Parts: sequence; C-alpha cells; structure tokens
Amino acid sequence: MSAADTLRARLAELAAAFTLLTRLPVHRVPLGSAPNSASAVWAYPLVGAACGGIGAAAYWLAAAFACPPALAAPWALAMLVLVTGALHEDGLADFADGLGGSTRKQSLAIMRDHRIGSYGVIALILPLAIRITAIAVIAETAAVAAALIATGAVSRLAAVLVMATLPAARADGLSASVGRPSGALAAAALGVALAISWLLLPFGTALIAVITAAAAALAIGAIASARLGGQTGDVLGAVVVLAECLALTALAAVLT
Repeated sequence: MSAADTLRARLAELAAAFTLLTRLPVHRVPLGSAPNSASAVWAYPLVGAACGGIGAAAYWLAAAFACPPALAAPWALAMLVLVTGALHEDGLADFADGLGGSTRKQSLAIMRDHRIGSYGVIALILPLAIRITAIAVIAETAAVAAALIATGAVSRLAAVLVMATLPAARADGLSASVGRPSGALAAAALGVALAISWLLLPFGTALIAVITAAAAALAIGAIASARLGGQTGDVLGAVVVLAECLALTALAAVLT
C-alpha cells in the first residue's frame, strides 16, 4: 500500500470514528468510508479530544461573557452532550438499569428497554454533577480546556480497552456490529490518548489521566463480565462517562 493509500485509509477510519461517536456532520467531508469499523478505534481518543475542545470553547465563550465558573461549567458540559447526542449518557443509564436484572438474559432485556428506571436516573444525575463540579473547581480557562480535551481522549481510550478485552455480550447491537479490535489497535489508541494528554499536561498529570481511565475500564469491564458475560454499546457508554468523571476529578485535585 502506498503512502497516499495509507493516508486515505486512516482518514476514512477517522471519519468512521466521528460518525459513530458524535453527531457532527462528517459525512459531508469526502474522507471515504472504513470497511471495518473496528479498525477505527485508534481514532477514538482523537474524537474524544475534539469533543472536549468543543466543550472548552463553550466554557471560554461563557467566561468571556463574565459567567463565573459555576455557570460556565454547565454550558461546557451541555455542549459535550449535544455534540455526542448524549450517546454515552444513554448507555450509562441503560447499563445502570440493567444491573437491576436478576439474570444475564433479564439484564440484557432491561438494557434494550428505552424506558428509564430509578437506577438510570441516579446514574445520569450524579455524573453530571461530578463533571460540572470538577470543571468549576478547575476554573481557569486554559486549565479547563486542557482537562476537557485530555479527559475526552482518555475516556474514549477506556472504551477501546473494554472492547479489546471483552467479547460482545450479544450477537447483535452496536458493539457487535463494530467488532472486536486487536491488541495492536488498542495499543495505538493508548499511544494517541497519552500523546494528546502529554501535549496539554505535565507528563505525570497526563499519566494520572490515563490511569484513571484504565481504572474505569477495569471496574465497568469487571461488572459487565460478571453480570452480562461481555460488553455492549451501553457498557461502553458507561465506561466513557465513568472515565470522564474519574479523570476530571483527578485533574481537579492536581491542577488546583
């Protein structure tokens, strides 16, 4: 494969990652299409970083209009949710509700039900509060931008780690359609996430962000393996949100 062909393939994978993880109109940009969605997972941290950058822009704009951090932070998070179409929050709510099932089959059925239960409501409220509070605590505009971009990258890395280590819990659904990435692709995603974080944060702080994201992947992955026998798109959404919560909490503690 020539260098031009390689570049076109990587751009197509990047477009596939944006199409899957966001509501941004990337289909209007002639980047091509990736035949195997799993091949695009290396780009997930780039997509997360872009989402974080859009949230950071909303925070900056609110701050430019003299909004205090406690008011600018919700606007930043609102933009993050808008860009992703609440994809990850929806998955978290479904996963939380599914934990109320007494069997694997029942849990998977609950997760497919579009209705939301009390577990799902609580699972939405608490992470929203944690992320808004962490952003407001960091406060300074440049630091918030670095934190949002870095946590956007490492949280999508967390999803890739779960995809690579756990099989799909069902034969159909979003995760099954994407496929299981190889260890090499997961390692590439790790390298991209660490590079993005290191560009914005001191190396030790960047490493903390990656470690907290890995901890989220380990925690949710262990629960999903025990309760569901694998992972689903809802599990991956839960991983992304928990990783954002843990990473932003850690960065709020380190950067203030």
